[in-house]
Amino acid sequence: MGDFAAIFQTIILPIFVIMTLGYVMQIKFQMDLQTLAKLNIYFLVPGFIFVQLYETEIAASLFGYVLLFFFLYCLLLYFLGEGLGRALGLKKEKKTTFTNSLMFFNSGNYGVPVNDLVFRGDPFAMSIQVIILTFQNIFLFSYGIFSLQAANIGRWNAAVGYFKMPVLYAMLLGVVLNYWNVGIPEFIWVPANYVGDAMIAMALVTLGAQVAQFKITTYLASIYWSIGSRLIIGPAVALLIIWLLPVEGVMAQAMFIASAMPTSVNSAVIAQEYKIHPEYASQVVLFSTLFSALTVSVVIYLSRIFFGG
Repeated sequence: MGDFAAIFQTIILPIFVIMTLGYVMQIKFQMDLQTLAKLNIYFLVPGFIFVQLYETEIAASLFGYVLLFFFLYCLLLYFLGEGLGRALGLKKEKKTTFTNSLMFFNSGNYGVPVNDLVFRGDPFAMSIQVIILTFQNIFLFSYGIFSLQAANIGRWNAAVGYFKMPVLYAMLLGVVLNYWNVGIPEFIWVPANYVGDAMIAMALVTLGAQVAQFKITTYLASIYWSIGSRLIIGPAVALLIIWLLPVEGVMAQAMFIASAMPTSVNSAVIAQEYKIHPEYASQVVLFSTLFSALTVSVVIYLSRIFFGG
């Protein structure tokens, strides 16, 4: 029990302290959330991804294992969401929002700080989180938008949307320059590091500010199912996949912990953007983020038992 309390105090509480600051600042100053979101998506996250992937020794097999894990994980959660959505009698658009709340998890402005605190800045562990973050962003801004919007703007426009997202190019540039051992001039590398260092704090402030905007109404039954599936069944599914793959140690721990993150704020953002049950999506994000303080602590504790030896 002492270890669990220490995990909550040293890893989860610092994250929620900064989130609370963002929450209070949003209530007091009514910051422009679209500007904050764009600052993260188009500037801080790509810079962070580039620096991490450029600095870290990454084997091709690592990419392969993480991609396989991510694909299987999202596929199983898709079928789970579709099945539960039908069982709950949700209509098509709401069922899509429900399924997205299971598949899209907050690997950026929640998962990255957790990884940084759990593994104390271990570049190998962070590289796994960064790869998952990149895949998650590509998946969210391609299939996520496509699933909500294909019927309204056409499949082609929905499918090509993610090519406008800089995270894809930041990942490719970081990997290519790393692989070919290309040197980066100091006048570029220094500001790139400043951008990367700013990402975690700004991401948590943004998350807190976004949570401050969410409103509570109804839909409680399906929200409970979404939260339980994302925070409890999700990590259980990930654990099964990890045991089936030939991975262990830090890599297994990082994958398992990454799978425990709450529903992505961006899933609510795109639901708001395309007017597909935005209130419902916002409540799922709000409650899953709050309950994750307990469930993520449990997963971190279990990861040390299963893979820490």
